[in-house]
Amino acid sequence: MKALTYVVENAYILIPALYIIGTIIKEIEKIPDKYIPLILLVFGIAGAISILGLSADSVIQGVLLTGVTVYGNQVFKQLSKKDDD
Repeated sequence: MKALTYVVENAYILIPALYIIGTIIKEIEKIPDKYIPLILLVFGIAGAISILGLSADSVIQGVLLTGVTVYGNQVFKQLSKKDDD
């Protein structure tokens, strides 16, 4: 995944953490699936700020980490689908 080259190594731990948070949120029926990436974005930015300190770079890292997590999840889902052909 080329996107990981832009992510600070100290923040890699947020990828599985965001995935787990997303899985938990998905189980909450009152939250529509379309809002999960936005909720994860808040957690991603907050997590990056807690690891890297308050800066513009931390916010960018949070956005990148959330993107890697959501994109990775979608790639896995799409590749796991059985073809209807």
